[in-house]
Order: sequence, then C-alpha cells, then structure tokens
Amino acid sequence: MARAAAASSKKDAELYTELYRRMRLIRRFEDEVQRLFQQGLVHGTTHLYSGQEAGAVGVCSALGDDDRVAATYRGHGAALALGVDPTALMAELLGRATGVCQGRSGSMNVIDLEHKLMGCFSIVGGSIAAATGMALALKRKGGVAVAFFGDGTANQGYFPECLNFARVFDLPVVYVCENNRYGEFTPFEQVTGGKILDRPLTLGIHAETIDGNDVWTVRDTAAAAVERARAGEGPQFIESLTYRFVGHSRSDPGAYRAPGEMDEWRGRDPLIVTRKGLGDRYGVTADELDRVDEDVEREMASVVEDASNAPFPEPEEAREFKGG
Repeated sequence: MARAAAASSKKDAELYTELYRRMRLIRRFEDEVQRLFQQGLVHGTTHLYSGQEAGAVGVCSALGDDDRVAATYRGHGAALALGVDPTALMAELLGRATGVCQGRSGSMNVIDLEHKLMGCFSIVGGSIAAATGMALALKRKGGVAVAFFGDGTANQGYFPECLNFARVFDLPVVYVCENNRYGEFTPFEQVTGGKILDRPLTLGIHAETIDGNDVWTVRDTAAAAVERARAGEGPQFIESLTYRFVGHSRSDPGAYRAPGEMDEWRGRDPLIVTRKGLGDRYGVTADELDRVDEDVEREMASVVEDASNAPFPEPEEAREFKGG
C-alpha cells in the first residue's frame, strides 16, 4: 500500500511539474510576444494570457484525443496548453510561412486541428457558438467540446442562446468562463446583473465557481466536468476566477485598476501557487523548478530565433491550409 501511494505521488509530481513547465512556457511566450510587438514585429493587435495560465493548462490537461477546444482572441495560452508548437505559433504571430496557419491568421484567429484547437475567435462569444456546434457533431461521433470565454461574454446574445440550446439537446460541452474581473476596461460588476453562475444554474446546467489560479483545482474540476459531459449528462459550466497581469490589449495600460489590486493578485500568481504546491505536496525542490525555468528560457530563445528567421509567405501562392 505504501509503495503504491509513493508511486502515485511520484506520478502526480511528474504530471504537475510538467503542467508548471507549460504554464512557465506560456508566461515567457507572452513576454516575448509583447517585446516583439513593441519592436513593431507583431502586427495588428495582441491580447496576452499572462496571469491566467492555470486555467488553460488545467482544463486542457483533462482532455482526450477526441475532444476539441474553442478559444478566444486571448488564445495563445490555450494553444500552447494543447501542445501547439511554440515556434510555429510565434512564426504565425510574426506573419511567417512556417506559422501554424502559414502566417495568415495573426494573433487572434489561430487554428490547429491537429492539436484539438478548432479555433481562436476574435468575435466576443464566438467560441461559445463554435463549441456548441462542435458538441452537436461530437454527440454523434464521441468527444467533448470546450469553450473558453471571458466574463464579458456572459452579456452577449451567444451566451443564453447557446447554453439553452446545449441544455435542451444535452450536448457534450464544457463552458469555461475565465472571469478576470474586467470586460476590456470595465469591472464586470458594473455591467453584469446578478451572478454569472446563476444563469447556467437556472437552465439546470451543472455549474460551479473555482479558484482559476490553482492548477490542481482547475484540473480536478475540469476532469469531472468533461467526464460528466462525456457520459451524457449534458453541458457543464465552470466559472474560473482569475486575473490578467496586463492590459486588455496593446493600447491598454490598465490605469483603471484600483490601487493595490495588482499587488494582491500578484501574490496569487499561478506560477507562484504551483511552485509552492509542488513543494508542499510532493517535495519538489526550488532547484528542480529553477532548472525547469532555465529549460524554458533556452526553448524560448530558440523559438524566437527560429520564428524570426523563417521566410514570409509568397502572396501569390495558393497553398493548402495546414490548420484545417
């Protein structure tokens, strides 16, 4: 019994150390995106996932091969959590031919079906509609669809219509509301009547609110929700409370935040929470995690170099779209 418990603990330590690595990769990837954007090398706009890493990593780690994900315009985190090649993703943001979508999607519209990513959607609420439609197909074929979206989406028309449709037909879909407290620049309490969680509950959808910065909580909750959906128990809803450490997009310095608010949430940084949890739960040392960080630094240096040296696509070429 003791040997089995030790083996299980070791396995969990390895799993969550890998999840920590993915979270660190997302953070450093977004740091580099911001740096390259400021240099004028990433065109259009960007919406960074910094501070929310436990959400995408925790949810995506609970998915199977037949499952599919629809993400938002803040979708780099979900893409990397699903295993999308970071060099190909960075090349995409730089408009290079070696990008996930051959340099033609930019930051907000990445698709990589090979890695279960049916798309990142620039339209607010678009991910809900896409995942609901995918769930209709997956109900026949097997698998579960997942939609990531922000708190502001709860006030879009997609939200009640798609949740109602999914409930009526008991679709295998998990709706993940990443409540980072702001719809662009506005605190969600100022524009949202009542609690977001009350809305799916009214429809009879299993729903719960969790700490979105704790990867253990996110993974456990998502795994249970995915299994219920897979077992035919209909749509599931998770409100993941989190916080973005950056502005809404490139033009937002975040000056609307209350004094001290950022410092409070920085203390709940998912990377800090995970490092502490790995030590407290499994005895993973700071030196071991520092080596993980160093590995990610080396990987990101290679990612940026390789993506930056990749060729631009030829406009006149009509190439087969790899993402689809």
